[in-house]
Amino acid sequence: MAAPHTLTIEYGDDVLLSVGLSAEQFAREAKFLLAARLYELGRLTAGQAAGLAAIGRVEFFGRLAAVGVNMVNLRPEDADDEIRFGRGG
Repeated sequence: MAAPHTLTIEYGDDVLLSVGLSAEQFAREAKFLLAARLYELGRLTAGQAAGLAAIGRVEFFGRLAAVGVNMVNLRPEDADDEIRFGRGG
């Protein structure tokens, strides 16, 4: 497995006061929001996004609606393929 990469985001206490979160809560929320957006854009699978957010897939899917992201991120042509596959053809 490749070594993990680190992303550093600088922010002040004013941000924490504005969002009403501790630094730890803010870090978890920021990771989840980044993962949710990348999933929404189709850049990450649900499993990859959940891993990035450091939560399980079920929890990841459960939290998506709260941030306005659909659980299903298939393009129309991909959805058609999935339906055909599901019907056995």
